[in-house]
Amino acid sequence: MLSLVDALHGLVRAHPTLGAWLLAGWLVYLVGLGLWIVLQKREPAATLAWLISLAALPYVGFVVYYVFGPQRIRRQRLRRGRARARMPETPDSAEAAESRELARLGLATTRLPASTATDVRLLVDGGATYDALLEAIGNAQEHVHLEYYIFEPDRTGTRVRDALIERARAGVAVRLLIDAVGSAKVGHRFLAPLLEAGAEVAWFHPMLSRWRRPWLNMRSHRKIVVIDGRIGFTGGINVTDEEDERLRPDAYRDLHLRLEGDVLASLQQVFIEDWIYATGQRPPSLPRVTFEPGEVSAQVVVSGPDASWEAIHRMHVSAIHGARQRVWLATPYFVPGEAAMMALTSAALAGLDVRLLVPRTSDSRLVTYAARSYFDELLAAGVRIHEYGPRMLHTKALLCDDDIAIIGSANFDHRSFRLNFEVSMLFRDAGIAASLADILHHDMSHAPRVRVDRHRSFLRAKLPEALARLMSPLL
Repeated sequence: MLSLVDALHGLVRAHPTLGAWLLAGWLVYLVGLGLWIVLQKREPAATLAWLISLAALPYVGFVVYYVFGPQRIRRQRLRRGRARARMPETPDSAEAAESRELARLGLATTRLPASTATDVRLLVDGGATYDALLEAIGNAQEHVHLEYYIFEPDRTGTRVRDALIERARAGVAVRLLIDAVGSAKVGHRFLAPLLEAGAEVAWFHPMLSRWRRPWLNMRSHRKIVVIDGRIGFTGGINVTDEEDERLRPDAYRDLHLRLEGDVLASLQQVFIEDWIYATGQRPPSLPRVTFEPGEVSAQVVVSGPDASWEAIHRMHVSAIHGARQRVWLATPYFVPGEAAMMALTSAALAGLDVRLLVPRTSDSRLVTYAARSYFDELLAAGVRIHEYGPRMLHTKALLCDDDIAIIGSANFDHRSFRLNFEVSMLFRDAGIAASLADILHHDMSHAPRVRVDRHRSFLRAKLPEALARLMSPLL
């Protein structure tokens, strides 16, 4: 490395004008890339982090930003908007117009109205989820729509694929939409039997596409299944052996939902929009299944880089601000922004029962360090923090008071709130809230509480956490 630097210095001394040209080129690069980043209008901290990082990487920084940096959100929004415009409009119900603040917020930011569910089942871990999913697929008569971030070609993925093959051969319309990064291990050999059976498979944001920047970010992190318009699934569980505790003792601890009722119309609409966006083709018209009004107030909330409102982020912050007794949050990745941190600490300082459940060790050491960098402020405000282990906690849920529950695919971090396409369910129901409280209380009882006076060495804790904190806007 030193010899290369010496060679460059020698070259500049031998050709004085070369140094001026290199300096001019670097300035043009810095100004051009700086304008590109600034015009994205992201958070000042994230913008400054990119500017400082890339200024130190002449020319190479352009490639880094081109591959890893935020995309042109306006272009994505326009493409998504065209897909949305081709969908039939969802009428506003009287219940939605008269609903409370959270329901109105959801409607304003997503155009998906408040609705009801006739049956909601909280499915803990992969075993219960896959059994319920396979049973529902096996009973499908008209169509099976699936959208997953991770669909692995392992034992679990093979079981689900084979169930889809059986239904496709029986004449059921099967459509599978999988993320090109999360499901990168899926190949043609695995999909061939499904395609031969007559099913349709599409990829969300392929990594390499002609005349287009590679999409490392902007992934579809959603998990959606809609069967015959009558049964739906969503939540945090992907299709992988890593989520099945019957196959692996270290399987993720996670939470999923099985739904019935009129709210499935919104979940179906989200899938069809994503399918149109990914394929450019609209599925044949599907008759809307009508349900009697259910007893559970439910609303689908979606967010992604195609919209500027950060609907799921706003929903979490608003629900926390509106709480009066308790705020219990479970998330595998905790990298909050200023608004979320303010909401949590304000609730704790106001005397509410605020608890945070995170994994003791996540599958990303950088995120683990970043999450722990926020602990001191949270603990000082009175937040109770529990670290779950030894299994990886993958549950994504928020419980406020005795009637508000938010469960879905979104982590409590910048990536889920701003970069990924996510889906969550908002429930206003005492029964759902009580069931979620029981699950979270059980997990907290197996998660040691973080102490204020815990030992933290400088090199193994304080310094890594501080450095990871600097990367928070980019995580």
